[in-house]
Amino acid sequence: MVGRTVSHYRVDAKLGEGGMGEVYRAEDTLLGRKVALKFLPHHLHYDAVAHKRFLREARSAAALDHPHICKIFEVAKTEEGREFIAMEYVEGETLQERLARGSPSLKDTLKWGAELAEALESAHNRGIVHRDLKPANVMIAPSGHAKILDFGLAKKLLSDRGGEQDISAALTLEGATLGTLAYMSPEQLRGEQVDYRSDIFSLGILLYEMTAGAHPFRREQGAATAAAILKDDPPPLTRYVEEVPELLRHTVGKMLAKDRAERYQSVHEVLTNLNRLREDSGRVRPEEARRTTAIPVWVWIAVAAVTGIAVGALLSRLYFG
Repeated sequence: MVGRTVSHYRVDAKLGEGGMGEVYRAEDTLLGRKVALKFLPHHLHYDAVAHKRFLREARSAAALDHPHICKIFEVAKTEEGREFIAMEYVEGETLQERLARGSPSLKDTLKWGAELAEALESAHNRGIVHRDLKPANVMIAPSGHAKILDFGLAKKLLSDRGGEQDISAALTLEGATLGTLAYMSPEQLRGEQVDYRSDIFSLGILLYEMTAGAHPFRREQGAATAAAILKDDPPPLTRYVEEVPELLRHTVGKMLAKDRAERYQSVHEVLTNLNRLREDSGRVRPEEARRTTAIPVWVWIAVAAVTGIAVGALLSRLYFG
């Protein structure tokens, strides 16, 4: 594929591949910009369900216009009939790559968490649940901002009728488990129907991982990881970090509640807390202000002594010439 021109895109590099797609970087020869092209893998070319899921991803992301969600430009085909999605090319590194280099600062954790919450709120307001939020699906751009990628497992909720269905009908078998195991909510693991609160659980794992530098549930074996998500409480954040703001501990703990009725009921509540934490972290605490502005007592004593000597010398000259 590298070196070919498909439609008006000149492919110049392969960026990666997964179970549901191969992604390439290309030059849009009409508009003179870099784009990312996502193709279905060859082995899924004749898989009707895979095609529907592929188009569902394009429709899901194309319905959203948010600075922290990767933009979809179009769906097109090669001359051989192979479908691809042309999308925004986001430079930078994935959150997964960033975490491999160590924990980000609290400032970055709160910023990226708030940006992801904003993006999810935009999706949820359009009735779309991501269902596969994980570090590999989050890009950190050179500007320092986060973007959500890959809506291939997104689900459309029909909130006006209180029910739900896939964006493309009949794509999910009853009781099927879709997503990435280590970032699934308990209800996803049980094969139950999911709603917005499932994304909140996954975002809670990301916030925990960014803060602690460790996954709250990951074990050596996949089955043990699943069991931990279903049954185990995450270790306190303070096990990994000495000072964690109380509001952040509370927020992450509530996001990771096993029972979704005990989680935040909307991601807006999470966003409100994260923005409050960002504001608080930017302020100087009163005790810090006192420490930086207070003048030690010994300085005042020294000033008084010097002043007394100077005044005495002046008076001596006035009275005694």
